Amino acid sequence: MSQNPQTEYQTVEKDSNDSLVLTAGETARLLRLSKTTVYDQIRQGSIPSIRIGKRILIPKAALMHKLEEAVGKDG
Repeated sequence: MSQNPQTEYQTVEKDSNDSLVLTAGETARLLRLSKTTVYDQIRQGSIPSIRIGKRILIPKAALMHKLEEAVGKDG
């Protein structure tokens, strides 16, 4: 179930102390994967990411959406 943009904004505003992006290490811990697996999945396009300079960051919202899509396909 998708939130409307206003609700998403309120969620981001409420959690303003939380970052909007995750590092590969944070993503690995969250998904209980190795960093190597996370980087491999980023290269394959399975984990959404953005590159800023040399840093690879994973937008939380995009990752959560990807996970919800995967759960929807299996369920």
